[in-house]
Amino acid sequence: MHSETSQHPRFEGKVAIVTGAGCVGPGWGNGRAIAVRLAQEGARVLAVDRRIENLQGTLEMARGAAGDMQVHAADVTSSQQVAELVRRCEELFGEPNVLVNNVGGSAHGGPVELDEEVWERQLALNLTSVFLGCKHVIPRMQARGGGSIVNVASTSGLRWTGAAQVAYASAKAGVIQLSRVVAVQHAAQRIRVNTVVPGQLHTPMVEARLAGQRAGGDVDALLAQRQRRIPLGFMGDGSDTAAAALFLASDEARFITGTEIVVDGGMTVRCD
Repeated sequence: MHSETSQHPRFEGKVAIVTGAGCVGPGWGNGRAIAVRLAQEGARVLAVDRRIENLQGTLEMARGAAGDMQVHAADVTSSQQVAELVRRCEELFGEPNVLVNNVGGSAHGGPVELDEEVWERQLALNLTSVFLGCKHVIPRMQARGGGSIVNVASTSGLRWTGAAQVAYASAKAGVIQLSRVVAVQHAAQRIRVNTVVPGQLHTPMVEARLAGQRAGGDVDALLAQRQRRIPLGFMGDGSDTAAAALFLASDEARFITGTEIVVDGGMTVRCD
């Protein structure tokens, strides 16, 4: 990932909250890449994850950035904890201009196989977390006279992507529609809401979690399987998601709201 700081940082003077900014292993997960890039571009970033230890690598990678980064542990499926992390952001940096809702994770199974409790947890993790982020941050953006919210969904919310994961797919489809509705509702207040829709990226989660759920734990087999679905012939990583998220969060996208950028190497538009 490009690590140079821009001569004129796009986010100088901006305050950003990024949830899911930790990582389950070395490398560029979506949240880590977004948080680090925002700091490199001059933002003051509150990087949030459920486990504080997952944020240490993110903090290290942001050292020397034009902006600043602080870390905070929170369960973003809890309204009380989301309200607290927003208050913490205000104490450290002031009211947020930018919110990136990036928390998520999948569980295998369709309606028959999936336990009802897992269904509920999947909706909470992948969709309720976005709702709560918007709920607690939008009043602050209203007070500031505007802001930008970027929600991270998945191509599983657009099409079948190779595995039955009905709760995850339903929740990510919900993220896309939630973003559209909130974008229109708050457009007059200069609050823009957009969605990044990543496809089958090579992030640390592939090795840490997905390979155990699929391909019998064979990471190379899973990577080859995923890559075969991508017309461009290679897998992106978290830096590709970050590039799209930063564009949507920046003033360069001032006339863009209620829409999506799909970051998938062309996979979604394939007919097979």
